[in-house]
Amino acid sequence: MNRRTFLSASGSTIGLAMAAPATAQTTTPDWSSLAAAFRVPDWFRDAKFGIWGHWGPQCVPEFGDWYGRKMYEQGDPFYDHHRKTYGHPADTGFIDILGQWRGERWDPAALVTRWKAAGARYVMGMAGHHDNVDLFDSSHHPWNSVRVGPKRDIAAGWRDAVRGAGLRFGLSNHISHAWHWWQTAYGYDATGPRAGERYDAARLTKRDGRGKYWDGLDPQALYTGPSFAPPDGIRTQAAMDDWVESTSRRWMEFAPSDKLPFVTGWLARQKEMVEKYRPDIVYFDNTGLPFGPAGVEAAAHFYGQSIADKGAMDVVLTGKLLTPFQRTAMVEDVERGFSDRLRPEPWQTCTCLGDWHYNRSRFTDKSYVPAHQVLQRLADVVSKNGNLLLSVPMRGDGSIDSEEERILSDLGRWMTREGEAAIYGSRPWRIYGEGPTDLAGGMHNEGQASRLGANDVRFTVKNGTLNAILLDWPTAPVRVASLGRGRLNGGSVERVTLVGGGRVRFVAGDDALMLTLPPRPAGGQLPVVRIEGRGLV
Repeated sequence: MNRRTFLSASGSTIGLAMAAPATAQTTTPDWSSLAAAFRVPDWFRDAKFGIWGHWGPQCVPEFGDWYGRKMYEQGDPFYDHHRKTYGHPADTGFIDILGQWRGERWDPAALVTRWKAAGARYVMGMAGHHDNVDLFDSSHHPWNSVRVGPKRDIAAGWRDAVRGAGLRFGLSNHISHAWHWWQTAYGYDATGPRAGERYDAARLTKRDGRGKYWDGLDPQALYTGPSFAPPDGIRTQAAMDDWVESTSRRWMEFAPSDKLPFVTGWLARQKEMVEKYRPDIVYFDNTGLPFGPAGVEAAAHFYGQSIADKGAMDVVLTGKLLTPFQRTAMVEDVERGFSDRLRPEPWQTCTCLGDWHYNRSRFTDKSYVPAHQVLQRLADVVSKNGNLLLSVPMRGDGSIDSEEERILSDLGRWMTREGEAAIYGSRPWRIYGEGPTDLAGGMHNEGQASRLGANDVRFTVKNGTLNAILLDWPTAPVRVASLGRGRLNGGSVERVTLVGGGRVRFVAGDDALMLTLPPRPAGGQLPVVRIEGRGLV
């Protein structure tokens, strides 16, 4: 451990060859070139709403997020579930869960048709998660979905279905974190009858695959090899938890020098993914770009591929927690969170109806996020110049459940009418909106959405008309201070209409516009009010 040198996030110590990408391009692998080439395409700005098939082998246990990692953490509910259902992780590891993944009910064309009806204008599949399984026909990594699991090219299935539906197609790549994410698989129980006995990743070799589904494959290529494996001698659960928290759980965008083969392999896999499937959008589950110059080269290659294919930049690359300069070269994604302001540049938030990986208890407990709350998020995000990417969790067999179907139907009804009027193709107004609920910006804070209500108003503009989206159906007149005569600089409100309804009674005062809406109709969700007049937009 101590002798290993860690690479800086800038990549200054990486001995990585910065070869030109395979396709002719005008971008070179440096941030300034990326920024010069980058533009957010109109298709993304117009689409506003995407749905994500966040599906892979970790959905097999139907127990929630990060199953592959947490099943190796003694004391965690995932570990307890795994022991009860599958056996001790020294005997039955993730490699065995992967062997049970069949995807026998996966019908990408039917799913995409369903998601399009729910309002999606782009659809994203997953090309690989932290579990290090490529969900495409990979030439550089044998642990892929054509060789193991469903033995199908998952990325190609998504691509063909999405393109066939006339939608924009994306792939998410989470693989760069696999090398540190998997270190718990090299650990052991700190207490109990099998204390000190290393889990399966620490003992498996290529020879152990004889006669099994992974015959001929090296399990160390799946688990990535030990880097932060817990040292011998940990004897309490608290000490093991401290080790996990202080070392292996950190979110790292660099790699130790002995992991350079993993870095170069990641770059080759990412480039092949782009070249084979030509996605319109690539989602990196990274802060900025991974692996210093390797990540920058991947971005340059992606942009260059678009320029070579179409003669112009027509793709989107997303990353998280971007610096102001990085936002000139890619789109920021805010995971499960909000923006507290109207942003000058387009952005995206990603969220989920339940857990990222399917959790059956969400169905049995009826604890999915309802359509009403999804639409509140959508209206808020769009008013602030963003897009919403919604994950609809998929079962291990590749299907979705009846509760998700119901939510999708509710979304589709609103998107067909209100979404067409105020979401698709819209742009922000002078301000995003107003209301009593202050939303803090940042990731993983979406619980605050429960406070949104009818007096929280969000604005969009489409075809020269101002739209006001109320984030719940009001039971009393709504006061919109932003539309008072004193704030319109000589403009005036002359006509107010409820989308899907009729004229709305209003009183235009100096300090506010007062709106009186009819009672909520059956199935009514967020009312959209069209506001027409002079000097409003």
